[in-house]
Amino acid sequence: MDFALSEEQRMIVKTTRDFVENELFPHEAEVERTGELRRDLYEELKAKAIEAGLYAANMPAEAGGAGLDTQTWVMYERELGRANYALHWNCVARPSNILMACEGEQREKYLLPAVRGEKSDCLAMTEPGAGSDVRGMKCSAVRQGDDFVVNGVKHFISHADVADFVILFAASGEEDTPRGKKKLITAFLVDKGHPGFVVRDGYRNVSHRGYQNCILEFTDCRLPKTAVLGEVHKGFEVANSWLGATRLQVAATCIGRAERALDHAKQWAVDRVQFGQQIGKFQGVSFKLADMALEFKAAWLLTLEAAWKYDQGIVEDMDMAMAKLKATEMLAMVADEAIQIHGGMGVMEELPLERIWRDARIERIWEGTSEIQRHIISRSLLRPLGG
Repeated sequence: MDFALSEEQRMIVKTTRDFVENELFPHEAEVERTGELRRDLYEELKAKAIEAGLYAANMPAEAGGAGLDTQTWVMYERELGRANYALHWNCVARPSNILMACEGEQREKYLLPAVRGEKSDCLAMTEPGAGSDVRGMKCSAVRQGDDFVVNGVKHFISHADVADFVILFAASGEEDTPRGKKKLITAFLVDKGHPGFVVRDGYRNVSHRGYQNCILEFTDCRLPKTAVLGEVHKGFEVANSWLGATRLQVAATCIGRAERALDHAKQWAVDRVQFGQQIGKFQGVSFKLADMALEFKAAWLLTLEAAWKYDQGIVEDMDMAMAKLKATEMLAMVADEAIQIHGGMGVMEELPLERIWRDARIERIWEGTSEIQRHIISRSLLRPLGG
């Protein structure tokens, strides 16, 4: 594994960082204050992201994306992660890689428009009664002739308010296993506005202001077989084939936010003078900075290693779980300590620290809770030994 950045990687990092600082940072205060990302601002920044070549950079070149290797991609995500989530996610969108499972007309209708920025997607899996227990989902897709009739509710569906279509996962049958009956899942592509499908406002969230979560309701929603993404009853196989790197994305964006908090804390430790000297010279502050830097580097190295393994085709679930777990818990620690170093100013809206601190909380929950990551890691350790 080579830690030296290529000229191309340096260019991508610089271009992304410049875009974040020049185009996204200036609008953070408005989004944080109002809790909304104005439609005109969204369209303006999206157009600029497309022009800069940053839009859909996660997608393969064959689909019109940048075709970044995974290591370069996490560097790109780290830079974007420094900004308010609504600004960097909605305006510099990264379509779900699961769209690479599109075939035939689906590519022209969903995949390619999503990469070009003409349409946007969202992923609908979580339900009020099925979070980590995905197999417990109740949203059903019952076959009727060549169609499927969908009934059920999804919630916590991120950016469904701006999405043009949904990648929906629904229970489409059951199979017998040694542990009893297990639900079979099918993935579907559903256009917003399709009869029987309604998007409603979600919950007020302490994290990621302006980045909305929504409730999706399906009532006798009839979908043609052409809406199936992948194969019937093979929804998990589709998801596992394309969504494995999502946890690396979470890790990388958390690292970007932690870097911003650490930078503020270092500068404050130099600029702030108390009792006749810079507060960074007090052991109570300097040791905090040392621990923050240590945890930050550990998280980044785990993420880089997992990205490198992904490119080599040797990555394991445990690698991505470790990166996600370490980065999200590191962000919480760094954000909290950065506020402590700043004292009262740390929780004031004049600085981004209170936002970073709030935003950090959701990261240990979505895309697999910290407990799920620990389960994946421990299972990977014990299974080869017969555990």
